[in-house]
Amino acid sequence: MLHAAFRKDGIDYHYKDAQTGQYKMIDGEPKAWDLEWCLKQRFANSADPVRVNVELFVALRNKVEHRYEHSLKIVTGGKAHALVMNYEQQTVAYFGPSYSLADQLRFPITLQSLTAEGFAQQKEAAAKLPKKTRDLVAKFEAGLDPAVKEDLRYDYRVRLVPIVGSKTDADLSLNFVKLDDLTEDERIVMNEAGRTGTVITKIKHVEVADKNLRATQVAALVTEQVPFEFTVHGDHTEMWRRIGIRPAPGAADPYATDSRYCVFSEAFNSYLYTSSWVKKIVREIGTVDKYRAFFGKDPRMKKVTQLPASGSRMPGNPPQSMSA
Repeated sequence: MLHAAFRKDGIDYHYKDAQTGQYKMIDGEPKAWDLEWCLKQRFANSADPVRVNVELFVALRNKVEHRYEHSLKIVTGGKAHALVMNYEQQTVAYFGPSYSLADQLRFPITLQSLTAEGFAQQKEAAAKLPKKTRDLVAKFEAGLDPAVKEDLRYDYRVRLVPIVGSKTDADLSLNFVKLDDLTEDERIVMNEAGRTGTVITKIKHVEVADKNLRATQVAALVTEQVPFEFTVHGDHTEMWRRIGIRPAPGAADPYATDSRYCVFSEAFNSYLYTSSWVKKIVREIGTVDKYRAFFGKDPRMKKVTQLPASGSRMPGNPPQSMSA
């Protein structure tokens, strides 16, 4: 999916020799970026929950023996859910709803968890996981910020609550409850249940005080603070996509933004950005070296106005008086 996204954005995702600039070849074909390198290019923030989630599975893929796959599924089930859901969100954001997997994948239910005996079997199977694998997960998570570990994009855990009462034509076998659709009392109950996992999705429409910057204004403010030109459709679009502060145009939920940097405006039917976003851009790519490292290309330097020759005067200024 990331290779396809890079292709769509016109990004060359193949390795090149640092000395010759020629492609590195494998079986006569240019060697494409591996998943770890793709993640670093797509998600510049090393603490991004989506990136961290995939990096865990890369580490497990490299270390785990296949005969322990069943035990591993039990231990990492919530993280696997997050992995698939992140893939869905990224694919739809980049390529549109027609590429959604919603009509092909179903939510998995582990039958053993429906009885006390089955739950005991699950615990026994999880205990059979080799110590080196358990340690790998423990060490990986030891250095994570608690906010990342609790983020649903890293570990999507749920509690299934059976639906009781009369069935309606609108009922599905599995319903996801949105907090915004509940009464205040219902939200309190569901939030409390959510502390240990429940079937809840929360859509936040956050109001931000300084959400008054359009993309053109952001580009102008950044350009004022850096030694090169910062463009709207090239540089700015690439930055919000890679850092992931907002969904792509046409996304199912336009409000799914990082409210520290961006919000969706219903009045303008477009995205507005905060001054914090301007500051973050300057921090991330504010020098030529940082720009080159982030975008993989040289910036377009600002034009320098020719200064007047020594001894000449600017138009409209009187000549300096001569001393006696």
